[in-house]
Amino acid sequence: MTPDARPSLTAILSALSEEQSGLLEQLKGAKKKTVAGRDFWLGQLHDQPVALGLSRIGKVSATLTAAVLIGHFGASRIVFTGVAGGLAPGVKVGDVVVAHDFIQHDLDASPLFPRYEVPLYGRSCFSCDPALTALLKQAADRALAASSHPASQLLTGAQVHCGLIASGDRFVSSAAESSRLQSALADAGHTALAVEMEGAAVAQVCADYGVAFAAMRTISDRADDTAHIDFPTFVADVASQYAQRIMEELMRSLPETG
Repeated sequence: MTPDARPSLTAILSALSEEQSGLLEQLKGAKKKTVAGRDFWLGQLHDQPVALGLSRIGKVSATLTAAVLIGHFGASRIVFTGVAGGLAPGVKVGDVVVAHDFIQHDLDASPLFPRYEVPLYGRSCFSCDPALTALLKQAADRALAASSHPASQLLTGAQVHCGLIASGDRFVSSAAESSRLQSALADAGHTALAVEMEGAAVAQVCADYGVAFAAMRTISDRADDTAHIDFPTFVADVASQYAQRIMEELMRSLPETG
């Protein structure tokens, strides 16, 4: 290793502490640092240097957290793990969606710019890093394949999907709203597999900094009238197990230095 080289720091983000509880328990040599009113935990996770952080809920909070991880801690890659509502047919509760791209479903600067287009960027979607996303997809495949084991705490029959995820500062929790969201996106040529509240913001920050980004979301509900009932229990009992298993698989596949 050259004098200027240092191990790549992988930042793992989640919106809620319950989604990271298992990861924090596994973190070796954990040290807490507080920046911008946020607590970050640094240590080793499966022999990889890692920073765990909570984006909090919503795009503004997620933007600040991602910027701190990159600008202050020097994160060389960011991975988001959390929950989302399923939108597309066939994306069911317990499945995992690995993002290829993100779009802000509540962004509308028309008539100055087309609906969904990020002003001054000339695009509506921000892509995840292809190489890191491929590793995350493989990690999710391996973790879910292991769910068939009798001792597994993951849901049997869960599938991994890859595609577009929509983000917005609104918890989509009714069938009518979900339908309107899908229709509006489809009219603009976008088919979103899931909806959540942070990923598009982090994707844009990482694009600006040139930092690799990948994201996975466990489907906790169908973004319909049952969302408010399913969400809290699912996050605590299922999503944290997905995060722990899939991040374990991912850490083992990452290169040791950047």
